[in-house]
Amino acid sequence: MEVLNYSETTFEKLPVTIFDESREAVISIAYEIAELIRHKQKKGKKAVLGLATGSSPIGVYKELIRLHREAGLSFKNVVTFNLDEYYPMPPDELQSYVYFMHEQLFDHVDILPENIHIPDGTLPIEKVKEYCQAYEKLIEDCGGLDLQLLGIGRTGHIGFNEPGSSIASATRLVKLDPLTITDAAKDFIKEEYVPLRALTMGVGTIMKARKIILMAWGEGKAKILQETVEGRISDEVPASFLQQHPHTEVVVDQWAALELTRIKTPWLVGMCVWDDALIRRAVIWLSLKTQKPILKLTDEDYKDGSLSDLLAEAGSAYSLNIKVFNTIQHTITGWPGGKPNSNDAQRPERAVPALKRSLIFSPHPDDDVISMGGTLLRLVDQGHDVHVAYQTSGNIAVFDDDARRYADFALDFAEKLNVGVESTRREHADVVEFLKHKKLGEEDSALVQDIKALIRKGEAAAACRFCGVKEPNVHFMNMPFYETGQVKKKPLGEADIQETVDILRAIQPHQIFAAGDLRDPHGTHRVCLDAIFAALARLKGQEEWVEDCYLWLYRGAWQEWDVEEIEMAVPISPEELMRKRKAIFKHQSQKDSAVFPGNDKREFWQRSEDRNHATAKLYDQLGLTEYEAMEAFVRYRF
Repeated sequence: MEVLNYSETTFEKLPVTIFDESREAVISIAYEIAELIRHKQKKGKKAVLGLATGSSPIGVYKELIRLHREAGLSFKNVVTFNLDEYYPMPPDELQSYVYFMHEQLFDHVDILPENIHIPDGTLPIEKVKEYCQAYEKLIEDCGGLDLQLLGIGRTGHIGFNEPGSSIASATRLVKLDPLTITDAAKDFIKEEYVPLRALTMGVGTIMKARKIILMAWGEGKAKILQETVEGRISDEVPASFLQQHPHTEVVVDQWAALELTRIKTPWLVGMCVWDDALIRRAVIWLSLKTQKPILKLTDEDYKDGSLSDLLAEAGSAYSLNIKVFNTIQHTITGWPGGKPNSNDAQRPERAVPALKRSLIFSPHPDDDVISMGGTLLRLVDQGHDVHVAYQTSGNIAVFDDDARRYADFALDFAEKLNVGVESTRREHADVVEFLKHKKLGEEDSALVQDIKALIRKGEAAAACRFCGVKEPNVHFMNMPFYETGQVKKKPLGEADIQETVDILRAIQPHQIFAAGDLRDPHGTHRVCLDAIFAALARLKGQEEWVEDCYLWLYRGAWQEWDVEEIEMAVPISPEELMRKRKAIFKHQSQKDSAVFPGNDKREFWQRSEDRNHATAKLYDQLGLTEYEAMEAFVRYRF
């Protein structure tokens, strides 16, 4: 584990500690909370904690539960005040923070029920103001918050203090920012179901805490974290007010820290140790900053860009430019499976064997064509033995109406063939009855889950047929961790890993393509990737094929690799891009409007094409050959 601490030489106005992984960071935070609780216990006092919800603190709560069970940490002297709650919101709803806190923490420790305080989302509107004032007084009567745990929203909100909140604001009813509503849609299935308002502690309430810990995990938080830590104090980014708090600590993983100056452009902070990766990043940054192709950069450009020490080490801009340009040029290949009978010393993939077994892992049933459809088509066209393994069923991403439509079709088909009509009618009636009375966020019945899974399976199979993948080479893994019928998934388990081991053993691929969302600590893509890593770790040293297998990572529908990271860039012609689009269209349940569209309103094919165009444009700006589009990959050495 590597931990990077705040330095006075950085641009940072808050102390920041960077961990390699969020799982290491949450252990550190949980231990600090545990020490506070034990310290207060020894003095016979209450430990007053301000608690947060959302994905960020879940790992902290899991570690606290472990400390309670295995290390005897008692919560009997703990008093908690939660930051916020949707309004209106009954406490027994799956989306309520009352439900969340009991599920994630309170039901697993010995905290006294009377010591738990969560804003009441059931109050009549006329009683809200009085209630909020009482919530403030109750915190004060308990002696104030010893420690406040915070996450951060992409608007910069802490609690539900959205942009425009005052540093003196108290507990109150607020309206939610559209971006916050969009981010919450994954918990409410549809954006229109997300409450428009919430009860929240104010910024002023938070600032009164004696200690504050702000957490951020994953690349999605990187930009707003940089604004919070390095930007000016402004109500446009409410979290920036924490710069005025005397005891705030910011704890992040390496991905959330990506936009910090000391990580992104360390040469602006001080002297650097220049390895090849950092040199490449600096030269690309300078090229894009000056809007000059790499080969046109001059000594003066390097000096003006605070890169004098790099220039001194390299000797001249001329030699440095050529070195970096050649490195980037060698990432471009039209042969993602390797070019037969060629000198492959400068190519991303090996020439031998000429025809490879290529295994594409797809976390959801459409990630393959969305993220690397052009490369998939090229691998098939060039004669490689292409296999596609769909790791999860993707069944929660199907609208209920589609499930009903397919259930109707199944009944009509059974009646048409006069086969199994009575049993099909019973099952159809069960589906109709369940969907009619289904509550928001409720887990689908087993039959509805099966119908939705079959919809996604049929679409994936159709896309593979369109791309020319042989039918026996299409594999549906349906990893158990995913099969909950809800957004919340089970942890990665032994069955998931073993299933991945089995398919790798059966295919023995020369190259593997996988969704490389290392920077997302919570998503399905990361869990699927962890299963691949675990499976390969078991097989390495046991089976010879593993030693000569390349693992290529692609990104998802929302993001692309940074140019300096790319190790294989596959050009896509206009004709190939159109074929890729048609393959994506085979996933009809995700067309027009997906169940979980994220904060991007474009359709998946639009996001994919725009990303591929943008990658090609960046290569063009750097002075490389101009292409219509590009798909990019990073090789993972295991």
